[in-house]
Amino acid sequence: MAEKTGPPPSYPDLSAEQTQGGPSSTTSPPSYNDVTGVAGINLIVKAADFAARRHRTQKRKDHAQTPYINHPVGVAYILTSIGRVTDPVVLAAAYLHDTVEDTKTTIEEIEMEFGKEVRKIVEEVTDDKSLPKATRKALQVEKAPHKSPQAKLVKLADKLYNLRDLERSTPHGWDKKRVKEYFKWSRDVVAGCKGTNDALEAALDDIINRNL
Repeated sequence: MAEKTGPPPSYPDLSAEQTQGGPSSTTSPPSYNDVTGVAGINLIVKAADFAARRHRTQKRKDHAQTPYINHPVGVAYILTSIGRVTDPVVLAAAYLHDTVEDTKTTIEEIEMEFGKEVRKIVEEVTDDKSLPKATRKALQVEKAPHKSPQAKLVKLADKLYNLRDLERSTPHGWDKKRVKEYFKWSRDVVAGCKGTNDALEAALDDIINRNL
């Protein structure tokens, strides 16, 4: 029996985004200044759905080529399970943190669909892909201490997920030297985010020390 479906969300899926590009919604951005209860759950689930649509054709760089959406889902789960983070705005930003950097999603679209607070966090953790990779990595270290506490939470969880992935399976083409360099660079980024969440920082210290 075919599954019944309701009307599609206002934002396009990835295929429509690829052909049209740019923001999709013309409505006013929502306000999530006091996100609690059902409104908070709706925000998180909407962000998860949005991220799944935008990342749906992408794969991770591991040997298994796992679906990319596993990453933002994992980052959000790290925030709740280890960091004990319950702020829906932070969790929504965790799901969305790579959409602007790695898909055709614009930061204006994030604000239109999810509000200014989510936009601010996503913007803070988004690298400028027009810059050389070495420059982007240096800027992450330089800017880490100056990020908002909410952005630092997402950054810490993002780093922990990536380091766990790297410890479990070396990406194709990486040698031991490159792996060690990634751990060293991550340690420098994490250092700039210290004082944000003891549990996340302890988990990061543990995995970094284990691999350096």
